[in-house]
Amino acid sequence: MNDSKDSKLVAILRGITPTEVLAHVAVLIDAGFRYIEVPLNSPDWRRSIADAVSHFGEQATIGAGTVLTVEQVDTLAAIGAGLIVTPNAHPAVIRRARACDMLTCAGFATPSEAFSALEAGAHWLKLFPAATFGPGYVQAINAVLPAGTPLLAVGGVTPESLADWLRVGCAGAGLGGDLYRAGQSPAHTRERALRFMAAWQAAGQRIEAAE
Repeated sequence: MNDSKDSKLVAILRGITPTEVLAHVAVLIDAGFRYIEVPLNSPDWRRSIADAVSHFGEQATIGAGTVLTVEQVDTLAAIGAGLIVTPNAHPAVIRRARACDMLTCAGFATPSEAFSALEAGAHWLKLFPAATFGPGYVQAINAVLPAGTPLLAVGGVTPESLADWLRVGCAGAGLGGDLYRAGQSPAHTRERALRFMAAWQAAGQRIEAAE
């Protein structure tokens, strides 16, 4: 059965500021999230990530999304980030993140991109924008990926649709606008986080019952 300890649900805090980040990360961890990313198009992301790692680095894997360059990987390694999420399958970025001992989740859209990311050493794959492709695409691509490859759906995943992605073989999901939008209150983040975690646990129960 799914539980929060093994949930590959990545909280995407796009647009968060350094003055907000600790309060939101605290409620996410309390709700059961163990993977948190601050995209690099957020304000003063260096400070946000460094502060989050300093306060919560032993409770969750915290890092960055929208990572595009090797230089960004080096900057993130220097501030203690443990997670790199890319929008694309850039082998040099993936290899540098692996060399820095970071959990690496690489974006892909096609089988060629997926295999390129895996060859470079990506731990996880991120299908984006998932809602555009649909769960059927995951089912098809999982037929050719190496067994056990963790594939995350990212883009348009909601508490109501999470079970559909898990049912076709996704290991988890990246949660953006349906979890956090810039400027929302920590209380709202808590409410959304609990809804996603409840959906994760319920989906696991249904999948187990069907097996």
